[in-house]
Amino acid sequence: MRIIKVGLATTALVAGVLILPRMLVADGPGYESEIRKWREQRETRLKADGGWLTVAGLFWLEEGANRFGTDATNEIVLPPGSAPPRAGVFEFHDGRARVKIEPDVVVTVEGKPITDMDLKSDANGAPDVLTLGSLTLQVIQRGERHAIRLKDMNSRFRREFTGLRWFPVDDSLRVTARWVPYDPPREISVPTILGTTEKMPCPGAALFTVGGREARLEPVLEEPGAEELFFIFRDATSGGRTYGSGRFLYAELPKDGKVVLDFNKAYNPPCAFTPYATCPLPPEQNRLSIPIEAGELSYADH
Repeated sequence: MRIIKVGLATTALVAGVLILPRMLVADGPGYESEIRKWREQRETRLKADGGWLTVAGLFWLEEGANRFGTDATNEIVLPPGSAPPRAGVFEFHDGRARVKIEPDVVVTVEGKPITDMDLKSDANGAPDVLTLGSLTLQVIQRGERHAIRLKDMNSRFRREFTGLRWFPVDDSLRVTARWVPYDPPREISVPTILGTTEKMPCPGAALFTVGGREARLEPVLEEPGAEELFFIFRDATSGGRTYGSGRFLYAELPKDGKVVLDFNKAYNPPCAFTPYATCPLPPEQNRLSIPIEAGELSYADH
C-alpha cells in the first residue's frame, strides 16, 4: 500500500498564497499520453497476481490456535475447493505468529516448502508470504491487532473486474502549490476504515487554488526516509462521481518552496475494490468543499 499548477497566465498573490504561471511541461499531447500510460499501468497493477483485486479475506488472529482450511469449523475458512479441509494452524501468542502445516499439505515460502516456522508481519517491512495453491496468506499488523490477509488468484473481484473509469485529462489540474514546511514535522491523526486512528508524520502543507478557490492539503510520510508525499483527500465529487471515502495522490518531495500536485493521477483506495482492505481515510483538514474534477472516477457500484 506503501502518495500545483494553476490555470493562470500571470503571477499573483491571493490571500498570502503565491499563484504561479502555468508550467508548460503539462501542456499538449505529450502530457496527455503520459497520463494515459500511467493510468494503464495503474490498472495493470490492480489486476496483477497479488494485486488488490486478489485480496479475498481478512481474519483477525485470536490468542492461541487459529486453524485454517476449507472446512467451515476452522477459524480461518478458505474458499471452497482451494485447499484441504484442514491445512494448518497459526499459533498466535503475545503478538507473534507461528504457522504449522498439516502432513501432506504443500505450503511454500519463497518457493521452498515449509512445515513449521515463525512469521514476520508487515509491521517492519515485507512479511513472510505463504503460498497454498492459488492462495497466499500473510500476517499484517494494524495498531495492536494482527490479522491474516488472504489473497486468491481466482478471486471473484478479479474475475468480475470491469475496468477503471477516469475524468478526461485536464492539464489545468496539474498545479504547483506553495509549500509551507512544518519545522519540526507534526503528527496528524489519520482515521482508518477499521474505525481506528493512526498518528502519522506530516512535514508541511500544500496551498493552491482550483477554479479560483483556495485550498490546503496536508500530506503524510508513510515510512522513515519516504521519498514521496502521500495525500489522502476528499472533495465535493466524493460520494457522487468519485469514491465516497476519498482518493489518494502521491507527489514528489517539495523543491524550492513548491510541490506539484497532479490530480489527473488521483486514484481510488483499495477499499473501492475489496471489502478486505484496511484503508486510511482523509483527515478532517483534507476534506475539501471544492470539486476536484480530475483523476479516477468511482468504480462500479462503490
